[in-house]
Amino acid sequence: MPRRPGARAHIEPAFLPEVWLARDRPPDVVRELVRSGRWARVARGIYLAAKGPDGELPIERARRHALGVIVGSHRRLNCDHWFSHTSAALVWGLPTWRLPSSAHVLCRERAGSQRASWLTSHHGEVVDSEVTEVSGLPVTTLARTVADCLMTLPPLDALVVADAALHRGLTLESLESTLRARRGRAGSTRARAVLDVADDGAESSGESASRFVLLRDGLPAPTTQIPVSTRLGTYWVDLGWEEWGLLLEYDGRVKYASRADLMQEKRRGDALVEAGGTVLRVTHEDLATLSRRVLPHLPRSVQRSVQPRRALAA
Repeated sequence: MPRRPGARAHIEPAFLPEVWLARDRPPDVVRELVRSGRWARVARGIYLAAKGPDGELPIERARRHALGVIVGSHRRLNCDHWFSHTSAALVWGLPTWRLPSSAHVLCRERAGSQRASWLTSHHGEVVDSEVTEVSGLPVTTLARTVADCLMTLPPLDALVVADAALHRGLTLESLESTLRARRGRAGSTRARAVLDVADDGAESSGESASRFVLLRDGLPAPTTQIPVSTRLGTYWVDLGWEEWGLLLEYDGRVKYASRADLMQEKRRGDALVEAGGTVLRVTHEDLATLSRRVLPHLPRSVQRSVQPRRALAA
């Protein structure tokens, strides 16, 4: 399947924020740093700079805070541990549909003294070939991270992580091998169902979510990254069905950098429409009703054959 030139991304681990622990400062100093607005508490005893980089969006701030909990947890834990599941996904730089509310760690043994509201411990066998270090933090390997997410997250959340990892170069073979080693365990059947619809062509979590909704509701699988020849050149559309002339573009921008960017996007949209077919723009708010919106544009025979995929509805 052709891909947009330069579309393939690479693994770029997350930038880790600077973290301070309350235990390293006198209590009155910590209180003053918080009161003055210089520090923000992200978990008990763990603090970050209250002000992030200029132009930081709310979702970026939330992600920075989640990473702060991970970094702070690493410094506070006094047992062997490896960050796993969505926490490892964040460290690897993968998007998540929802941010974890606590730091997920994999431990060989139970450690009662490590119980905390900001920590979720997973206990069991740790295979040396499935753990590594990223940006100075102990984490599960990329394949193990995605396998854990596939087996434990809701299908939508799992697909977002799997799509992103495949798009960034994780091979399907290595992921399937990791899952085969967990065959028969809780979540393995659901993991297989999600992996069966994973696609390395998705370039954002919104594109993955759009495709998931359509698949869950029983619509035919759309193609990702469709080239369309227009009067302005070739544009690559997020997903759609070429055979029926129906294209979907996910618009996840919170804001456009400038009026020029907005006008350029409008020219692109106009050119796609002029090239023929139907172009539907999708936003986060549209996901709940996306299938009902798309269905009338499909052939009647397809509309009659739609059956929700129960394996993705869990």
